[in-house]
Amino acid sequence: MASSPSPERRLSPLLPADLDEEQRTLRESLATPAGRVEIAPDGTLHGPFDAMLRAPRSGTALQALGAALRYDGVLPDRVRELVILRVAAHHRSGYEWHAHAPVAAALGATLDTGDPVERAALDATAELLATGDLTDDAWTRTVDALGEAGAVELTTVVGYYALLAMQLRVLRVPLPDGAPPATFGA
Repeated sequence: MASSPSPERRLSPLLPADLDEEQRTLRESLATPAGRVEIAPDGTLHGPFDAMLRAPRSGTALQALGAALRYDGVLPDRVRELVILRVAAHHRSGYEWHAHAPVAAALGATLDTGDPVERAALDATAELLATGDLTDDAWTRTVDALGEAGAVELTTVVGYYALLAMQLRVLRVPLPDGAPPATFGA
């Protein structure tokens, strides 16, 4: 039986023994290779991944998109992680910040970057988050810096992580026990 939710949390974490076949298949793909997602000592999944198990068909599609963006995308790793951090900060998504700030730090990526490609990506991300669009000039600068495929992928990364931030917020998904609160670059 699933454990009781905390007062803030809207969904009880799903224990592995409580999963049906479709959920088990998705859980296996999320957790492979080991370390890809955070797993609690009781085997439940942290972050947005437990919610993906609730609707395994859309969860499978979300997981596939996330994996494509993180492991097989055209954006340089540093650019991708900086964009994710900007989205996390904009949406005050503690879990996204918790999951991606260490990755960005390991890559040497910082939000106050002077790299022109990273700066163009962050500027485009800021405009997308503020307006939901890019001006023609901003689009041109983004394509000049990242190429067409990179500019398209940047909009996908922003949209994907904004979607996850919304789900995390609506579902009141907490940080893992013992995790420090997100600072959002402060």
